[in-house]
Amino acid sequence: MRFCVPHDHPCLPGHFPGRPLVPGVVLLERVVAAIEARDGAQGALRLPQVKFLRPLAPGRDAEVVLEGAAPRWRFEVRQDDGTVLARGEVRGDG
Repeated sequence: MRFCVPHDHPCLPGHFPGRPLVPGVVLLERVVAAIEARDGAQGALRLPQVKFLRPLAPGRDAEVVLEGAAPRWRFEVRQDDGTVLARGEVRGDG
């Protein structure tokens, strides 16, 4: 699932002044949205493993890449140039 966080997104003021970066929680919201778009609503989810590798600047295109199926998915969030921004695991109540 491709996405772009616009420069006027409400999460950006204060994160960080002079050099806005998309907060990790927004990336994780996109991961959950990708899971639900592909596999339907899942109820409670856990994130037992998440690693943020590089920041995402507003206005840059990114993509959530999923592997696996309910109740366990592995994910990567990649910038439009292929740079991995975050990776981890999501687990459902299964």
